[in-house]
Amino acid sequence: MAHVQQTGSHHRPRAQAWVAAAAAAMLILTGSQVRAEHAGLSGGGSPSVDPAIEPYVNHNGLQGKLSIAGSDTMRPLIAKLAAQFSSLHPAAQIAVEGTGSSAAIREFLLGLSYQRRGDKVQGRGTAGSTTVELLASSRQLTEDESKGFESNYGYRPLEVPIAMDAVAVYVNKDNPLQRLTLAEVDAIFGKDHKRGLASVTNWSQIGLGDSALAKQPVHLYGRDKRSGTREFFKHVALKDGELVDDVVEQPGSASEIIAIAQDPLGVGYAGAGFDISAVRQVPIAAQPEGPALLPSVETVTSGAYPLGRSLYLYVKKGPKDKLDPVVEEFLAFVNSRQGQETVARANFYPLSSTQVAKNRQELGLAKGAMVTIPPQDLQVAEQHTR
Repeated sequence: MAHVQQTGSHHRPRAQAWVAAAAAAMLILTGSQVRAEHAGLSGGGSPSVDPAIEPYVNHNGLQGKLSIAGSDTMRPLIAKLAAQFSSLHPAAQIAVEGTGSSAAIREFLLGLSYQRRGDKVQGRGTAGSTTVELLASSRQLTEDESKGFESNYGYRPLEVPIAMDAVAVYVNKDNPLQRLTLAEVDAIFGKDHKRGLASVTNWSQIGLGDSALAKQPVHLYGRDKRSGTREFFKHVALKDGELVDDVVEQPGSASEIIAIAQDPLGVGYAGAGFDISAVRQVPIAAQPEGPALLPSVETVTSGAYPLGRSLYLYVKKGPKDKLDPVVEEFLAFVNSRQGQETVARANFYPLSSTQVAKNRQELGLAKGAMVTIPPQDLQVAEQHTR
């Protein structure tokens, strides 16, 4: 089986490394099922895949290298996709770099990769190529970022949604909070209060006046500045406002969720896949009198849940360019029935057949004869991502 190399953040501070290690240890001790940054969606089970999505067409004999840099949130998904793809193409080597969306975007814009910068000395390996061909981002590129790419390459990157996700607001499992509005979320986390409410600093201000928490302070947790989830949360929940200085920012979602699990006064935001027993997701209402919803297949894919989002692969492809064979084949796998089944097993929401067809058209992916992928091959590949 081809090697799938996963790399992480470069030169993480010692304190952050300790938090990550403590988080991992706590996950083991509590018996929760968080796997590599994504645990499980609300409601349990894997979302179903649109049966109209065409199966993968395997073009045998593929060789080459591919480096994918990007989102910490997306790393388990990309690792699973890469492992299963490699089980079908043993001569293809893929490196998955989980540096966080913002750091990976800089790599992508400059065309650099950890594989080039000598990180093999630190054990990161050289499985992928020396340039980042694909960017995995949990948020859309900004206009300035797209222009920066265009100034380097002469064209804008191709944006390909590959899955859907949501950001959830989490509290400790013993917190009785039943709902929040987006305006209240902004009042809790935002510095600029663009949704019109005053600052929330204790639990009595958001419906817990009769609770033992009433006069207790609200402790805030979130992601650090490398995170695409952080930027998405600011853009959508805070209407592009800034976060308050009191937010304790964590290098990864797992360490953030563990901090909330250990803090009865804690509240934070992270990807919806952390529905573990030690914390609770709070239903969110877009409007004060509207329904408060949890993220689910139905609420996210319909757009009803106010903090739903797409997850993207960005591709270096000019209008007249032909894709590198490994890149093209990997994208064909992602935009296939087997690829979207992998999305569902990784506890993200798969795309509709309409979106997959649009992706394939924009990528110029050709159709071919169907092949059968033995289920045991997929099971073996998944073991390498756990």
